[in-house]
Amino acid sequence: MKRAKFDKKLNLIFKEHQKLIKRKNKKVKNGNGIYERYKFPVLTAEHTPLIWRYDLEYETNPYFMERLGMNTTFNAGAIELDGKYYLVVRSEGVNVKSFFAVAESPNGIDRFRFWDHPIVMPVNEDPETNVYDMRLTKHEDGWIYGLFCAERKDPDKPDDSSAAIAACGIARTRDLLSWERLDDLKTPSPQQRNCVLHPEFVGGKYAFYTRPQSGFIDTGESGIGWGLSESVEHAVITRETIFDPRLYHTVKEVKNGQGPTPLKTEKGWLHMAHGVRYTAAGLRYVLYMFMTGLDDPSKVIYRPGGHFMAPHGKERVGDVSNVVFCNGWIKNKKDEVFIYYASSDTRMHVATTSIDKLLDYVMHTPEDPGRTGLCAKQRDDLVTKNLSILQERYPDILF
Repeated sequence: MKRAKFDKKLNLIFKEHQKLIKRKNKKVKNGNGIYERYKFPVLTAEHTPLIWRYDLEYETNPYFMERLGMNTTFNAGAIELDGKYYLVVRSEGVNVKSFFAVAESPNGIDRFRFWDHPIVMPVNEDPETNVYDMRLTKHEDGWIYGLFCAERKDPDKPDDSSAAIAACGIARTRDLLSWERLDDLKTPSPQQRNCVLHPEFVGGKYAFYTRPQSGFIDTGESGIGWGLSESVEHAVITRETIFDPRLYHTVKEVKNGQGPTPLKTEKGWLHMAHGVRYTAAGLRYVLYMFMTGLDDPSKVIYRPGGHFMAPHGKERVGDVSNVVFCNGWIKNKKDEVFIYYASSDTRMHVATTSIDKLLDYVMHTPEDPGRTGLCAKQRDDLVTKNLSILQERYPDILF
């Protein structure tokens, strides 16, 4: 490729990249009344900066090749600072190593732009091979904490190239620019994933949501756990209790885990979680919600049945298909809620709702009665009620 052609291609891809970043998003019509989806993903691999991927020097890259390709952008933590919306994104290269990077938007719905530099996360004495899925917490102690999975090769299985150990890494910042790495969380469980820091002290201690695991993939007899630590710099939980267990023939039959940091409301703490079940097509990840008490954030007081969100349409296809996953949401000053969810481990989306709608959904959606006969009766009761309403108030609708 001659230099003139190289320069022309460079200018063209930068122009197309800017067009993608500036694209306006649109609400999808005819939602479910709980939240509204949007037409376009907010972040994809194509949104990542070109300066991450290409060597722009003609002499060292005369064919204008991608030198460090990007595979996916997903599972982002979320936070609002000074009226701007920030995502700390799991950004995965084609070498399957993930790193964290910050993308910001003026409105939380579109025009997300990655910062030029990724986060080069400090490491402790035992550097991990991979990091991913950060949850962000504005804590009442004044810091912003990022809890993430720190994955290392299992030293006890040197001949198994897929054997790994998952731990909860902890870092903190005040501006998303400078990060201080703290000790990994220590718990009675041999492995941890999907850990979240509660935003307030509980009895003067740091409170954690955990997901104890018997193995890197297998969770064993677990669920969403709860534990307290005297310190966050050297976080140690000596007693873990499961308050949202897995349950047979539900959306959380195989695995479940806390999503983002819970949102405080006047009625209780709103929680988003992911649930996993087996299907004929493999594992299916969905999102579900519940509420815990203000006086005891580990006590579930409302548990709406079924999933809150499942993969829809094109969201079902990707690097790991049939998955939605959320580890970041934002409640702004207007009590609007921006739910940032990934589809199929590939791209980031947003759904918008409000605290009032989420409270209505969580507090008034019936709980799963547990078996098919009771579920049929629950639905039949709703049908009987609605037919009566239609006959009395809307007779012209019936046919």
